[in-house]
Amino acid sequence: MLKRTDFGEYEHKGWPAPKTLSRFFLAPPGQEWFNYWGNDTAALSIEGLYGTENEDHLAGKRVDLDLYLYGMPGLGVLLIYHKHGGGYQEEYTSVGDLSRLNEWVENLHRTKLPIGLFIPFPRAYDAVKEFIETDGELPKCIEWVANKDLPYGTFPDPAVELEERFGKG
Repeated sequence: MLKRTDFGEYEHKGWPAPKTLSRFFLAPPGQEWFNYWGNDTAALSIEGLYGTENEDHLAGKRVDLDLYLYGMPGLGVLLIYHKHGGGYQEEYTSVGDLSRLNEWVENLHRTKLPIGLFIPFPRAYDAVKEFIETDGELPKCIEWVANKDLPYGTFPDPAVELEERFGKG
């Protein structure tokens, strides 16, 4: 099983002790995260869950897992848990204030993200800590929603956005 961490300038094979990542979540308000490096996304990944590390990922036999994080100072973190391959296709997103599900914020990559799925930085840290400590299990300390259960358009389609912005090409 190969684990990887990508948190701004903190990028390496394996996972750190959760305390190492605490500064991204528990800094004074407005100083959380690391988007001053030109990136506001992070990830913890595993290739080869359940003893499938030697299986062919192109054939869909290897089970991989990604925990994606999108951080925004003043707003919090949106987490997406994605387990795929080997018969798995699971995707869950953190649940924040669902009354704001139809409001979006653009990240530094100009991707629209639903405000209603962001959670406060300290709660996101608890989820990341639990994810690391349980070797990639879906954290139980926060609420999740299966992406298939989200209303259509929760994550706007980038192709439609480009067409609306620039017209059909």
